[in-house]
Amino acid sequence: MRNILIIGGSYFAGRILVEELAKESNCAIHVFNRGRRPLGMTDVTELIGDREQAEQIREAIPVKEWDAVVDFCAYTPMQIKTMLDNLPGKIGQYIFISTTSVYQQSWHLPIAEDGLQLTGAQPELGNYATYGYDKAMSEIMLQQICESRGIPYTIFRPAIIYGYYNYAPRESYFFDLLRSHLPIVIPQHDLALFSFIWVVDMARMIIRCIGDERTYTQTFNLASDELVSYSRIVEVLGEITGKTIDPVRMPAVEIDRQGIPLPFPINEHLLYSGAKIKRLFDFEYTPFKKGLREALKYYLMVQKQRNSPAA
Repeated sequence: MRNILIIGGSYFAGRILVEELAKESNCAIHVFNRGRRPLGMTDVTELIGDREQAEQIREAIPVKEWDAVVDFCAYTPMQIKTMLDNLPGKIGQYIFISTTSVYQQSWHLPIAEDGLQLTGAQPELGNYATYGYDKAMSEIMLQQICESRGIPYTIFRPAIIYGYYNYAPRESYFFDLLRSHLPIVIPQHDLALFSFIWVVDMARMIIRCIGDERTYTQTFNLASDELVSYSRIVEVLGEITGKTIDPVRMPAVEIDRQGIPLPFPINEHLLYSGAKIKRLFDFEYTPFKKGLREALKYYLMVQKQRNSPAA
């Protein structure tokens, strides 16, 4: 029986990993978080505590031979250090969920794992100015500590994640507009291209890496091969709903002036290569159309539950 500890794990990508692991017959799943969203799942042990409090880590997490620790919610180097310094038991592999936001902008696209990383904060991003840089520094902290202690580690950098349990207004931004019969505004010049990763593909790749020595000390982008634009999103929405959708094309300056909250950049590519892990496991990413159809099914189910008399 493999002992798996998931830091986070109560929502979105972490929860999908828990659900996918629960299908395995050889996993003892432990989830450590603040307990704000109880999973209530059979055979999943929920451990309550704050990862930034060393004492709570030591008290809540049992001493075990951890085959893998999967960390979804480290955003700063100190959070990594506090966890590694205080986690009871022996760590067989530390898997850190980072982000493609660690990369500098580049014209060498798609960006692979050896792409240049940020060297400082990005003030132009406002509240998210330090997000990518802090994640990059967290990766370095993880590498330094694990290498000094002989702990195998693996780093994942997912592109834009979408799918079940998504709390971010990404695909739901478009679903909300369709549901409310409101026009979908997209940039007049379709210059921006994006890489996506379906959340289930992400979970399955994490599971395949657990205990696989080929993934030790390795970093992997998680990004589908498809290049997705705003026009492509609208096209796929039409295909999966069976409706004719005529978007309103608007100049970028007008979108900015009106404060239309498009979920992705208007004139900046977010393109990353997920070929490295694809080659390693001979894996095929789920087509964007199929993933978005599943995301829409989930969205409609949630809306139905919210609007039911018992809700």
